[in-house]
Amino acid sequence: MIPSRTALLTIDLQNDFLHPEGAYGRAGQGAEKILALPDRIAPLRDVLRAKGGTYVSAQFTLVPGPGGEPLIAPHLKKLRPFLTKGDFAPGGFGHSLVDTLAPADYTVEKVNYSAFFQTRLEYILRALKIDTLIIGGIVTNGGVASTVRDAHLREMHTILLSDGCAAFKDEVHEATLTSLGSVSDVVTCAEAIKMIEAAS
Repeated sequence: MIPSRTALLTIDLQNDFLHPEGAYGRAGQGAEKILALPDRIAPLRDVLRAKGGTYVSAQFTLVPGPGGEPLIAPHLKKLRPFLTKGDFAPGGFGHSLVDTLAPADYTVEKVNYSAFFQTRLEYILRALKIDTLIIGGIVTNGGVASTVRDAHLREMHTILLSDGCAAFKDEVHEATLTSLGSVSDVVTCAEAIKMIEAAS
């Protein structure tokens, strides 16, 4: 790992997912392990930045359609019927990165699970000559897993934060970590910090 060629990439750590006044909070959706992620990831971000690294936030986006109603994929509308006008809309409070991690060096709007799908992420990483991604966020089996696999397909070295990502069910989180171990290094946030500090 070369810190200046390394980026921390967080997936979907936004107010609409984590803040009590966000879309999921208002709907009574959430999990303690998800809420704990920003405080666990922030020290790693600080160490990486101090070493010349980059922090990128990929943020789930619901594009406002006619009348402001969000353009939602049918499967997501079925899973999350509470999502409505204004939720995850660009520029809104809910769409924004949580205060604990804000601001990111770069922000990428994503409309699907993977942070690479139809976004400018790969362009940013290539332009900055980044070849290593440290990845955390939510959910482990959704956006995180899709992004890790897409990074692997692009021959990028990935380091998945085992305690820097979470899912709504522990068994799903653990099973996904096991599965992703075939394409990514899997370490704790504390272990990643030591790796960064030891790198030149």
